[in-house]
Amino acid sequence: MPTGALLLGLGNPILGDDAIGLRLAALVAERLAASGGGGGLDGLEVIDDCSAGGLELLEPLAGRTRVVLVDAIVTGCAPPGTLHRFTAAALPRTRRLAGPHDADLATALALGRRLGLDLPADEAIAIFAVEIEPACEFGATLSPDLERAAPALAEEIVGEVRAALAATSPPPAGR
Repeated sequence: MPTGALLLGLGNPILGDDAIGLRLAALVAERLAASGGGGGLDGLEVIDDCSAGGLELLEPLAGRTRVVLVDAIVTGCAPPGTLHRFTAAALPRTRRLAGPHDADLATALALGRRLGLDLPADEAIAIFAVEIEPACEFGATLSPDLERAAPALAEEIVGEVRAALAATSPPPAGR
């Protein structure tokens, strides 16, 4: 079973802006790898190509101490490119599920815990969701506005990932 921290990019790679979570996870991983040293990828697994949801997310989350999820969101309350940040403790309920047997993340986490899975606490699951227009058309690229915004959005997320790594790293020897 995996342990430590996880950066998980979520989205559909062929549904235009819905892929923003995948793109940002890859950008964050690149920045962390380039920084090396204590700010690098030590202790962090990056999955930047996850198109799963609901109950399927339990497997990659099991055994983790901290998780950073990056995904798209449609609230209709903010302009596209707005970065929303919350933890799983404040997770809004999903209004639209893929089918009647699907579960939103909050429900999946609750069920996983009831089944005895070792899942991180809700407060240890940071969620970054980028506002998008409803993704209704197939396309393998982000809209020009989101593509331009992606580097700045990734920089905002890098700090949280570094904090997650610091929270899950063992203390230095001799303490």
